[in-house]
Amino acid sequence: MRRQLQPSAESRRAVRRATLREVAVMAGVHPATASRALNEQTESLVNAETAARIKKVAAEMGYSPNPIARSLKTSRSATIGMVIPDLTNPLFPPIVRGVEDVLRSVGYSAWIVNTDNRPDVEKAAVDSFRQRNVEGFVFATAHLKHPLLDDLAAASTPMVLVNRRSASADIPSVTSDDAAGVAMAMQHLVELGHTKIVHLAGPQDLSTGVNRRRAFMSYLEDLHLPAEKGRTVVCETWSEEAGAKAMRTLLDSDLEFTAVLAGNDLLALGVYDALSERGLRCPQDISVVGFNDMPFMDKVSPPMTSVRIPQYDIGAEAARLLLEVLNDPDRHPRSLLLPLTLSVRASTGPAPDRRPV
Repeated sequence: MRRQLQPSAESRRAVRRATLREVAVMAGVHPATASRALNEQTESLVNAETAARIKKVAAEMGYSPNPIARSLKTSRSATIGMVIPDLTNPLFPPIVRGVEDVLRSVGYSAWIVNTDNRPDVEKAAVDSFRQRNVEGFVFATAHLKHPLLDDLAAASTPMVLVNRRSASADIPSVTSDDAAGVAMAMQHLVELGHTKIVHLAGPQDLSTGVNRRRAFMSYLEDLHLPAEKGRTVVCETWSEEAGAKAMRTLLDSDLEFTAVLAGNDLLALGVYDALSERGLRCPQDISVVGFNDMPFMDKVSPPMTSVRIPQYDIGAEAARLLLEVLNDPDRHPRSLLLPLTLSVRASTGPAPDRRPV
């Protein structure tokens, strides 16, 4: 019979966390006094000499406050839940960094979960976060119609949406000015002589997909550019594969075009793939513009012209907005629209009929 190994007394002591009561006993004070001395916000209520003694004992015993226990007592955990649809998408890490930097500066931290765009995973994560007493949420998963977010809003749950909006005006959000970004990209292409332009639109249940497609169609109309059916192809997902599939569809059609405005950079990378398969050159045959200007878009071949959204700033502003909501729950919800810029690189060039022979 195999003998079961038992942890040594030393290892049990190493794993076991010293309690506040034990620290108080060793320091010769009441547990409430020890608690006040070890909390920055109440330390001033304790005699300086006594507080120093308590801190010394706590350090020697390896004591650290239990944040979960404290949150159960105070209903304040100094944590927020951040829900991301796809952490492999390079758009999101800078946003996460912005959220974390602002929260860290005021003693908060973020618990991050990746949902893989699955509603069941999202709901399970939200339930888990709420059981852990998080104080609020930052969602990057919002659909225009999103029952879970509507339920949370109805329960007055503090939250902020990033990079997307829902149909509900009561939920604060931080997004980029998509219409202005599309206008910048289109103006750039028109100045290069392109008049036959197509758009790979993102999913139409997401605000980013809807708003960028709407802005593209509006721009065609304003400039009296060709706007016949087929100038936009809706992609089911924000992915390189979806972009390549849509571009193949356009190349197999009878539609004439010399430039592509993709709904995001991943779709634009798919355009690159489809052009390469057909032996077409970018930008000599077709110019390509992406959207978001994700990290490393200047390293692809050719370096991609892309509408740059301020990814880090979106995250930072979302964190500030959430802290406002936490500090003033009765404040009327507000949303922010951040300005964009255009990063011009080698994936765009003069329209073929404008090039010198």
